[in-house]
Amino acid sequence: MRYMLMICDDESDSRGPHELVRDPAHVAWIDYLDRRGITLLDGVRLRPSADATKVQSRNGQTLISDGPFVETKEQIGGFALVECAHLDDAIEVAARHPFAAHGVVEVRPVWD
Repeated sequence: MRYMLMICDDESDSRGPHELVRDPAHVAWIDYLDRRGITLLDGVRLRPSADATKVQSRNGQTLISDGPFVETKEQIGGFALVECAHLDDAIEVAARHPFAAHGVVEVRPVWD
C-alpha cells in the first residue's frame, strides 16, 4: 500500500533539497528504507509558505491571495510517498524521518 508522509515543520530549517539530501540524518533515513525493503516512490521539499498562493473559486470568480492557507505554527514543508506492506511500517518510517524530531509527519494512505 502507498502512504503519503506529509512533513510539517515551523519552517526554521531553510536548507533546500540539495543540502538536505547530503544531511547525515536524511542519508541514514534513506538507508533505513533500503534495509527494510520500503520503496520511496517520490518526495519533494516545498518552498516556504510565504511563497504560497491561495486560490479559491466562489460564484464563478477566482480569488487569489498570497501566503499560506491556514494560520498555524507548522506548515507542510514537503512530502514523501512510500510503499509499505502495513500502516505500522509507514508509522515507523515516519517516526524515523529527521523532521519528526522537531515537527510533525502526518501519515495518510493513498486511494488505490
